[in-house]
Amino acid sequence: MDLGITGLRVLVTAGANGIGRGIVEAFLAEGAKVYTCDVDAAGLATLPAEVGHQVTDVADRAQVATLVESAVAHLGGLDVLVNNAGIAGPTGKVEDINPEDWDRCLQVCLTSQFNLARLAVPHLRASGNASIVNLSSAAGHLGFALRSPYAAAKWGVIGFTKSLSIELGEAGIRVNAILPGLVAGDRQRRVLEAKAQQRGLPFAEVEKAAFSYVSIKDYVTPQQLADQILFICSPRGRTISGQAIAVDGDTRMLA
Repeated sequence: MDLGITGLRVLVTAGANGIGRGIVEAFLAEGAKVYTCDVDAAGLATLPAEVGHQVTDVADRAQVATLVESAVAHLGGLDVLVNNAGIAGPTGKVEDINPEDWDRCLQVCLTSQFNLARLAVPHLRASGNASIVNLSSAAGHLGFALRSPYAAAKWGVIGFTKSLSIELGEAGIRVNAILPGLVAGDRQRRVLEAKAQQRGLPFAEVEKAAFSYVSIKDYVTPQQLADQILFICSPRGRTISGQAIAVDGDTRMLA
C-alpha cells in the first residue's frame, strides 16, 4: 500500500533504540525525511546516514528549543511530531517512591510532550498534512500497580492529546495517542524483572501473569506500532484525530 508520505518531514524523539528506532526506520522506508534525538549518543551514531540527529534531554526546555530549531532547519519544515521519549520510572509502593524519581518520570513521559508541542505547532500550522502522535501506554487508561508515576504520566498524555486535538483541529492538525502494551525488547524485560523482584516472584511467573490479561498472547513489536503511526500520519488517516489507539492485544489490566 502506497501511504503517500514520500517527503514527509518527521521529528521523532528518542529514536536511537527500541520503539523510537522502529518508528524512524519505518518512516524512512516510506520515503519520509526524518530527524531524531536521544540521550544515547552511541545509539544515534548507528542510525542510517540520512537521518539527522542530535543528543537531547527532552525534559530540558533549552535543549528542546535547540532540537526543534535544528530539526526544522534540517528538514526544511515540519509535518509530523512523534513524541516517543519516555522512561519506565520507579517500581515500588507509593510510600517508598523517591519524589525525585516521580518528578523525573513525569518530566520525561509527560512534560516533554508539552515542551515539544508548544514549539512544533507553529511549524505544523504551515503543513498540508500535519500530525502529532504522542506515545501513551495501556497503563494510561488501566492503571499499573507499583508503577504509579508511569501510569499517572501516561494517563496525562491521553488528556493532553484529546485537548490538543480539539484546540488544533481547525488548523488541520491531527493529534492522536498510541497505547502500546507488552512491547518486545529489553525495556519491557527490565520492567517485568523489576516487578518480579518487587514481589519476590520468578520472572516467568510475572510474564505469564501479564499475558493472562492479553487476548493476543504475544508481545507487540516496534514495527507493529510504527505501522499504525505511519497510517494515521498519512493522507489516508486525515480524519483520525483525538483518539487513544491501543496497540496492545487488548490488555485489560496489568496489576
